[in-house]
Amino acid sequence: MCGITGWVSFDRDLTQQRTQLDAMTQTMACRGPDAGGAWLDRHAALGHRRLAVIDLEGGTQPMVVPTDDGPVTITYSGEVYNYTELRGELLRQGHRFQTRSDTEVVLHGYLEWGEAVAERLNGMFAFAVWDSRVEKLVMIRDRMGVKPLYFSSTDDGVLFGSEPKAILANPLADRAVDLDGLRELVSFTQTPGSAAWCGMREVVPGGVVTVDRSGLRERRYWTLPTRPHTDDQKTTVATVRELLEDIVGRQLVSDVPRCTLLSGGLDSSVITALAAAKLGRPGEHGEPGEKVRSFAVDFVGREDDFIADELRGTTDAPYAREVAAHVGSRHESIVLDHAAIADPAVRRAVITARDSLLSLGDMDASLYLLFKAIREQSTVALSGESADEVFGGYRWFHQPEVQAAETFPWMAVFVSGARAQVSDRFNADITAALDLPTYIRDRYSDAVGEVERAEGESDHEMRMRVMCYLHLTRFVRMLLERKDRISMAVGLEVRVPFCDHRLVEYVYNTPWSMKTFDGREKSLLRAATADLLPKSVLTRVKAPYPATVDPHYTGALLQQSKELLTTDDPVFDLVDRGWLENITRQDSATMPIDVRNGMERVLDLSTWLDIYRPELRL
Repeated sequence: MCGITGWVSFDRDLTQQRTQLDAMTQTMACRGPDAGGAWLDRHAALGHRRLAVIDLEGGTQPMVVPTDDGPVTITYSGEVYNYTELRGELLRQGHRFQTRSDTEVVLHGYLEWGEAVAERLNGMFAFAVWDSRVEKLVMIRDRMGVKPLYFSSTDDGVLFGSEPKAILANPLADRAVDLDGLRELVSFTQTPGSAAWCGMREVVPGGVVTVDRSGLRERRYWTLPTRPHTDDQKTTVATVRELLEDIVGRQLVSDVPRCTLLSGGLDSSVITALAAAKLGRPGEHGEPGEKVRSFAVDFVGREDDFIADELRGTTDAPYAREVAAHVGSRHESIVLDHAAIADPAVRRAVITARDSLLSLGDMDASLYLLFKAIREQSTVALSGESADEVFGGYRWFHQPEVQAAETFPWMAVFVSGARAQVSDRFNADITAALDLPTYIRDRYSDAVGEVERAEGESDHEMRMRVMCYLHLTRFVRMLLERKDRISMAVGLEVRVPFCDHRLVEYVYNTPWSMKTFDGREKSLLRAATADLLPKSVLTRVKAPYPATVDPHYTGALLQQSKELLTTDDPVFDLVDRGWLENITRQDSATMPIDVRNGMERVLDLSTWLDIYRPELRL
């Protein structure tokens, strides 16, 4: 995994801009702690930071292939899991390779197939190719948007980078946020292509952006397709299992230490069990197999102090240990305390990583600390992220009132009553200017309009198709962005097997009645992996990522909020000071979780304003 950045300018000589390119590239140092590189031509400058995972010696970037008509250069981030097959195909076409890296395969794939190389890739990737033969930049992103890629047009070209901060390091970038940008930051809509900063966009998942002297063009090489599903239930379950085994096998390939993230829930347990089975087999020449490593997050005193609520009926740790014993993994729990999670330095690191004024509070802080601890022992981690979106695992998928709601399903659940203040407790003027209800309604209408109905599909099946589509194109994107930014902030590559596009397409087109054939959530996933896991995990109800219940954490937030209230922080140009004052009078032991979350949001916003100092065009 890596960080990429670059600059194309048709009216200036970029060979004189090495210092500026280095500044952009340096912002990606956390994504690529192992090496850095730069390549400059008259009208293109490409930067790269490398996290070495495949071919540690030979995969340096930017990578160049000379041709008779000029060099073709790539800066690449991600992993292509079918690169071995593609390499063989390219060898038969006469290509010759200097390394064992997937980067070189992608570059030669571009030379052979042009932009159509994207359609042949299986993996998570974002890359840019400068083709000096025709003076054209080509930017391509993976189908599900696992790896980020942003760009900003200039008067004579474009700036791009894995994260907005790389673009913002160039003085040509507009460091401003307008109302639409702020709406995207706080509305939980994740509109494809949008970015918070004025003039900035993201390459959409499954997208190609080309830039040449005639201008900038965008197109999609992949969208989530509607297709007929003709397999019966038994065949469908078998196909899901076959796909999962192939996917996990491919994603275990690495030249550096790897592990799994094991919460004790169904999704991560499936990935860990499949990885354990794959790695435990003897090698081709009889060499012994290996035990998979697994890691979980836990909190000081959590098992003793745990109180069940409507979201979390059980604590994770006992289930994680049971799965680890069942599959024989080398398991370790990373135990965190309230002081570490509430540390303002950790909050600052998370907000910097996410480039966003909105985090998930203690859940983001604990994820950051978990990944930081794992990185000391491993470089690659396989995650169970996205299974709920693929298989319909959230409780609200199965609630009739949510199914019927004319809004994003997660908002129908979480944005009600006291939780309705999605605007982060902005003051009355800002709340009125944002007009989030209208913005959310319009974004919802746009998203629903993208869904293609299957032939002969009933109204209920179509409604559930819409719900699945919204999760796979909006909700999962928020989670993938969170996972990518926080993991790469500490140089950890997190792979997401459930985002393999073959699995996503297959399950998306499976009728809802088959996805819930046993009357439960994730019926297909449970049936496909029933032989791998303890019964207790197979029958366990979905639980969200754990949150700390330690009142000392809330107390630390209260103290930080009281200190903030003594200042003239710019956050109070946006946030209702009186609202925060009222919160600080509450008892930390009895404070409702949504009130605590609101306090976290204000502290997040204050931190973001201090780090980025944006011009607010509101």
